[in-house]
Amino acid sequence: MRWQDLRRSDNVEDHRNDDASSGHSARLPIGQLGIGGVMIVGVISLLLGQNPLQVLGLIPDHGVSTPNAQQTPGKREHAKDPASEFSRAILASTEEVWGKAYPAAFGTEYTPAKLYLFRGQVKSACGSASSAMGPFYCSADQKVYIDLSFYDELAKRFGAPGDFANAYVLAHEIGHHVQNLAGISGKVHQKQQQLSKKQGNALSVKLELQADCLAGVWGHYAAQQKILEPGDIEAGLAAANAIGDDTLQRSAGQAITPDAFTHGSSAQRMHWFKQGLESGAVSSCNTFKS
Repeated sequence: MRWQDLRRSDNVEDHRNDDASSGHSARLPIGQLGIGGVMIVGVISLLLGQNPLQVLGLIPDHGVSTPNAQQTPGKREHAKDPASEFSRAILASTEEVWGKAYPAAFGTEYTPAKLYLFRGQVKSACGSASSAMGPFYCSADQKVYIDLSFYDELAKRFGAPGDFANAYVLAHEIGHHVQNLAGISGKVHQKQQQLSKKQGNALSVKLELQADCLAGVWGHYAAQQKILEPGDIEAGLAAANAIGDDTLQRSAGQAITPDAFTHGSSAQRMHWFKQGLESGAVSSCNTFKS
């Protein structure tokens, strides 16, 4: 990707050197999970726009702050290391794309999300999390949380290297922000309270696939901005393939169980990401009719 000349977003809070970033995380019921279960929880949370505690069922995602939520107002000085500069550049690109696409699709102005950089552990308005669980979007404070060491993990552990694979991660989280602003995620979570676990999982899949498609919409306009290079789109599709529920279950040595899917199969994730890439239209991302 030719991201170096992109504008850098100021909607970034860099807390990597704060004491809060290395504080105590929530106690996870790891003793109740087998090794495969722990791996599935960690891997599924990677890239997929949910606080890991939501995956474990410890907290709801209804925009309600927890007692331990920490809000730190104001902007921080930005360290100009390559990973943070890249993240700020991609965030700025999403702001420009959604600043135009969101009003056209939903009829109201787009409010940018904040990017919260941390190291180790973090307390958000949605609860506490470890960097081992990967990036997530918190609807309660409209922030995307990420430990930038995740980019290395994505390349080395999950076989999805490259700038566009990393950009896909951020664009997916911003896709969840778009869903939150539009009231889509709130309606889904409300509906899930009335459904069985199997039916609720099916709705979660549709929500995640829509975020993939919205990430693709951003990628469509990034291509028009001439910042993509040969191989970038393939890298993004490889990342989508790597984190499909079926692929994760297979990697954990488990039987493929579609009823347990919460984010979609590899084929579904690649399909919807590609759908957004090719169309560039929010209207093409209605996964709830599929």
